[in-house]
Amino acid sequence: MTAAAADGIKDLKLEESKGNLPQGAANGFTKTENGDVEDSDDDAEAGDGAVDGGAAGAKKKKRKPRKKKKAGAATNGTNGAKVQSDPPRVPVSQLFPNGQYPTGEEVEYKDDNAYRTTSEEKRHLDRMNNDFLTEYRQGAEVHRQVRQWAQKNIKPGQTLTEIAEGIEDSVRALTGHQGLEEGDNIRGGMGFPTGLSINHCAAHYTPNAGNKMVLGEKDVMKVDFGVHFNGRIVDSAFTLAFDPMYDNLLAAVKDATNAGVREAGIDVRMCDIGAAIQEVMESYEVEINGQTHPVKAIRNLNGHNIGQYNIHGGKSVPIVKGGDQTKMEEGEVFAIETFGSTGKGYVRDDMETSHYAKKEDAPKVALRVSSAKTLLNSITKNFGTLPFCRRYLDRLGHEKYLLGLNNLVQSGIVEAYPPLCDVKGSYTAQYEHTILLRPNVKEVISRGDDY
Repeated sequence: MTAAAADGIKDLKLEESKGNLPQGAANGFTKTENGDVEDSDDDAEAGDGAVDGGAAGAKKKKRKPRKKKKAGAATNGTNGAKVQSDPPRVPVSQLFPNGQYPTGEEVEYKDDNAYRTTSEEKRHLDRMNNDFLTEYRQGAEVHRQVRQWAQKNIKPGQTLTEIAEGIEDSVRALTGHQGLEEGDNIRGGMGFPTGLSINHCAAHYTPNAGNKMVLGEKDVMKVDFGVHFNGRIVDSAFTLAFDPMYDNLLAAVKDATNAGVREAGIDVRMCDIGAAIQEVMESYEVEINGQTHPVKAIRNLNGHNIGQYNIHGGKSVPIVKGGDQTKMEEGEVFAIETFGSTGKGYVRDDMETSHYAKKEDAPKVALRVSSAKTLLNSITKNFGTLPFCRRYLDRLGHEKYLLGLNNLVQSGIVEAYPPLCDVKGSYTAQYEHTILLRPNVKEVISRGDDY
């Protein structure tokens, strides 16, 4: 620092002490590499607050506060492309304006089907499925983005309603289908309600209106939700636990799901897939609160094939060895899902029902309850055969509909799906992926960096 500059700062401090300058004005100067003094306020203009030698300067210009970006707003990347917001609200169609969505994990067929990879005929058949693949890949990208956000943001202390609505609002935003206009749910959005099944409950639990249940530190929660475009449903699930003592339970089920995915393929028998899944899962054990438990495959829960607007097709994929000789076929779509338990490895209906779906082959019967007729008309227009839950009916503005809904179930028009639970005190876990058996390659459409 030069002698003149040092003298200037002394004079500044003297003026400051006399009240002629604002407090701290003398500290608004820094040394440069040359040892000179300069104004450190980027917003100060020459002549406004600058000091030459020992002369006192004018008051410094106030810095304008910087505007904060709105939370959740989409921002532009370095290349000008849009990026996803937090929470997710930018439709994936805007993130991929060319309509080319990420491909899932492609796995070549093996053994007797190895020829399919290079067969020009099979490759031609695959190219003919362009719309089908685009719809599935778009849905898969929505699922990946929403679930990865959910994995980072779901925490103990949140209510199940808060968690479910966070996932569902994100899916609706990313698909571009809010589902509040007639038929909008059928074009795209939620493939089925968000399952948030805790501990001994393995599947089909989502909160109804007024549910106050809160996720706890010691809970094991299965998060199972679907995304669809034009009825092409991507079905994928994962399990969240916040205590490391459950790690082996989750690892067993994740490894078993991956074993099922590896085994699946054209002409593969269901029983062989079930045997591979069970062998991997039951090679694990888990110690919980000082007690060691073998991990059991839940024998009466299965994977399934998926049809357009039909989440549970006619084929089941067992997760235990058995006698089902049915084969997977070219062009089919399957959800490979596995469930492990520290209990009996067998589930039963329990707790309040929330999941429903209109049957594909629903009988035409005379409905004597007037509210049932009105409700059926709304279900048909808004969901078709896609599963829905009571929260979705609330969202559409329906009130006092339980009598009519129960009448539709009793008449065989709508199927009720109660929660499925093992014995109380046990813990269950689930992982799931959707696979497409394309003519020339198997595509794990829902695969992501997370699992």
